[in-house]
Amino acid sequence: MRRTLDYLYQISGGLAAAFIVAIVGVVFVQVCLNLADKVAAAITGAGLGLTIPSYADFTGFFLAASTFLALAYALRAGGHIRVTLLLTRLPARAQRGVEIIVVAVALAMSAYASGYILLLVYESFEYGDRSSGMVSVPLWLPQLPVAFGLIILTIALLDELVGLLRGRPASWDGKGENLLSE
Repeated sequence: MRRTLDYLYQISGGLAAAFIVAIVGVVFVQVCLNLADKVAAAITGAGLGLTIPSYADFTGFFLAASTFLALAYALRAGGHIRVTLLLTRLPARAQRGVEIIVVAVALAMSAYASGYILLLVYESFEYGDRSSGMVSVPLWLPQLPVAFGLIILTIALLDELVGLLRGRPASWDGKGENLLSE
């Protein structure tokens, strides 16, 4: 089970990276088209009007996908910002108790958000909601990676909570093995 979960987190992180690469690609192509348009305007006096339709919408969709798909991977790799000013001043037993409570609260919040986004995806699909850009995209398509990212984060938080309750060190604290580095 451990290997399967770690693989799920790695796949999610890989998909997040792929969406970042897609953002870079779309922006790069648009910059090149803008440059070609400026050059044509300088030479002929009129621009060519080259653009990727709805490129800002697509990069926004890709950004949302990459952000949410990266959450579980970042959690397991210790990439989330944690405020430990109070936590480090507590005895080890109290630290563990606080970490368990914090992970349990985060799990509840993530599970609630996952349920909500799944309802949102379903409603967008059911009602045929579409984006308002030049290229009208069914909204459930860009919402789906957000939902997957939240669901995978919920799984990662449940995994973390079970590990903490079983006495395993938190994946992000560096005391145990980093589960994603293998």
